[in-house]
Amino acid sequence: MELLTISQVSKLLNVSTRTLRYYEQIGLLPSIKKEEYAYRTYDEASINRLEQIIILRKLRIPLKQITEILKKEDAVLAIDIFQENLKEINNEISALSTIRKILAVFIEKLGSAITEKKKLDLLGDAEVLKVVEALAVTKIKFKEDKSVEDNKTANDLNKANKELNALKDIRIVYIPPLTVAASQYTGKDSEMHSGERLDKFVRESGLLKHKPDARHFGFNNPMPPRETAYGTPSVGYEVWVSIPEDMEVPEPLVKKQFYGGLYAAHAISMDEFDHWGLLADWVFQNNPDYESAWGEKRCDLPDAEMDWALEEQLNFFHNVQDPNFNSEKMQLDLLFPIKKKVQQ
Repeated sequence: MELLTISQVSKLLNVSTRTLRYYEQIGLLPSIKKEEYAYRTYDEASINRLEQIIILRKLRIPLKQITEILKKEDAVLAIDIFQENLKEINNEISALSTIRKILAVFIEKLGSAITEKKKLDLLGDAEVLKVVEALAVTKIKFKEDKSVEDNKTANDLNKANKELNALKDIRIVYIPPLTVAASQYTGKDSEMHSGERLDKFVRESGLLKHKPDARHFGFNNPMPPRETAYGTPSVGYEVWVSIPEDMEVPEPLVKKQFYGGLYAAHAISMDEFDHWGLLADWVFQNNPDYESAWGEKRCDLPDAEMDWALEEQLNFFHNVQDPNFNSEKMQLDLLFPIKKKVQQ
C-alpha cells in the first residue's frame, strides 16, 4: 500500500485533519514524515490502527482507554474496559427507559384530561410525582465520524451515532469589539509555536494584572488547502489575546481590532474537534432564526485565506499561569459566525 497524505486519510475515513493531528500529539496515532513531502503521511499499519480507533470511539470508549488497549494488546484489559463502559451504557438505558415511561404516563394523563375536559396538573398528580422523584438522567454523548465498515452492525451503529450526535447545547453569543495582540505562525506545529509566542507576551507584559478578563482565541491562517471541513487546522495558525486599547505589542506580534459579532457557540474538550462539522450542520441545515456569516469581515488587517470561525480557550486566566497545565485537559468554545435571518 502506498503512503497516504493526511488529507487523503481525512477524506477516506471522514475524520478531520484536526482530529488526526491531535491523535498524533497524544501518541495514539503516529504518522510518517518524508523529507521530500510537506505533509504527514500514513502507511497501512497506521490506517488499520485508525480504523480501530474510530470503531472504539463509536462505541464511546474514551481516548485514554483506547490508548491502553492498543498499547498493551491485552485481551483481559480490553474486557475490563468494555465491561466498565457496558455498565455505564446499561445505566443510561435504564434512565432513558424511565423517561419513556414518564412520557407514556404524561400522554395517558393528557388524553384523559382532554376526554374528561379537566384542567391538567401533572405535578399535582401523586402517581406522576412518584415516578419523577425516582428519575436519574445521564447525558449521552456519541463522538467521531462515519463508520469504516460496510455491514449491518456498522450501519446500525452509524444510525445510533447520528441520532445521538446532534448538538443540543448550542448557545447564541455576542462577542463585543476587542483590541487584540495577534500571533501568527506558518509551518510545522503552527498552533504550538503561535501559542508559545503569545503566552510569552502575556507573561512578560504582566497582561493579566492589567486585564484579568483577557480572552484567548485561535483560528487557521491560512485555511487548509482543498479542504471543506470547518475549523480543521492547516500549516498556519493565528492566536489572539485581548489587551487594553492603549497597550503596544512587540514584533512579531501584531495589534489588531476585532469588531465583534454574533456566534453559534458549542463547548468541547480537546478530543472532540469533529464537533466542528456538527456545529456547521446546525448552522446550515434549515435553522429558522440564524444563518451563516462565514466570510463577514470582523477584524481589521484580515488575511484572504484566514478561517472565519474561532476557537476560544476557556479558563485562559488560570491555564496560562499554571506551569504544569496539561493541554490535553483544555476546554474550548467552538464559535461559528452567524447573523439573524431577515424575516420575509
